[in-house]
Amino acid sequence: MNPYKINNIKEILEKNVYLGRGLVIGKSEDGNHAVFAYFITGRSENSRNRIFLESKDEVVINPCDASKVKKSDLIIYSPVKKIKNHVIITNGDQTDTIYDFIKNGKTFEQALETRKFEPDIPNFTPRISGIITFEDKEFYYKISILKSMDENGTHCSQYIYKYSPMHGLGHFIHTYINDENPLPPFYGEPLRVKIPDNIDDFANSIWNNLYKQNKISLYVQYINIKDQKSESRLINKNKIRGNKI
Repeated sequence: MNPYKINNIKEILEKNVYLGRGLVIGKSEDGNHAVFAYFITGRSENSRNRIFLESKDEVVINPCDASKVKKSDLIIYSPVKKIKNHVIITNGDQTDTIYDFIKNGKTFEQALETRKFEPDIPNFTPRISGIITFEDKEFYYKISILKSMDENGTHCSQYIYKYSPMHGLGHFIHTYINDENPLPPFYGEPLRVKIPDNIDDFANSIWNNLYKQNKISLYVQYINIKDQKSESRLINKNKIRGNKI
């Protein structure tokens, strides 16, 4: 096994029916852009009843049909928020925890020390989080996973990885390994994946290779390192029906 191999994300996705939620952060091949992608998939009607909406400095999740929402606390949240020179990307309401800590002069690590995996027995879904920090016409990024140390949810393990960006390289982490019951959590280091220069190529390589029945939404953004101007792609399988909540 080559530890320096850079994988094509297409090959990872097409082999798996269910990876849950996924997060990629890295640098475009030409070195001009910080890149991130976040996707959600779902097996239940409640999970599939979702859509991404974009505002100026935030991406939010809303139900497609508010009348069908059964439990919103683990499926309705802001996966992306920007504050100061940071971009926060997560799979839950820990986005707000990290945002509030940074707003008050504290750190990504300090914020996550107050959280643990999701309380969805028996899966104990890991919380995956990422942050991109721009400084001195460059950036660095961190990726974290909080997950149960055993099948009973008795203890939480916290892993944080910090990366200096390398041209064409991204790191990919997702909540589950495959489609089983209970769902087995991600393990090992974030996977090394290729980041192309073209945002549409990257977005399509993710969206087109997520399992059709389970994929819900995808958000991809390329941020110019010099001026932090961004270009994004948002893809939803569903449309809003009725009123938003």
